[in-house]
Amino acid sequence: MIKSKTVAFVAAAGFALASCQSTPKSTPVPSGKSAALLAMEQVAIAAHKCWIASKDPAFKQYQMANELNSFSGTPRFLLVPAKHYGGKPLLVVQAQGNSSRVDVFGPLMNDPLGGRISSDIARWQAGNPTCAATA
Repeated sequence: MIKSKTVAFVAAAGFALASCQSTPKSTPVPSGKSAALLAMEQVAIAAHKCWIASKDPAFKQYQMANELNSFSGTPRFLLVPAKHYGGKPLLVVQAQGNSSRVDVFGPLMNDPLGGRISSDIARWQAGNPTCAATA
């Protein structure tokens, strides 16, 4: 009788102790990437795929220079002349800090290609990775 009371008491105490423990909280694991870097990765991947890797004739004379691993908090990529990689950037696409806003500037924006660049970047920034705008 005493043995069964002891077992019951130990079981009850164990249950009470277990119920006092807090449940593990599921917290999202931070990626360690800023909003700017996440936005720029998305845009840079699409730009490379659609403009460079696809050998799009409109972008044939340009090369892409990625600077996404910027320690200044300004991830960016550049379009530079294909035959002069170290030359002056003709297009700069960048984001800063904790903002996912992407800024685009450079001489190519004043070119007839500027309208297409703007619409492509806006589409990619919105999460649509397609290469051409749909009508």
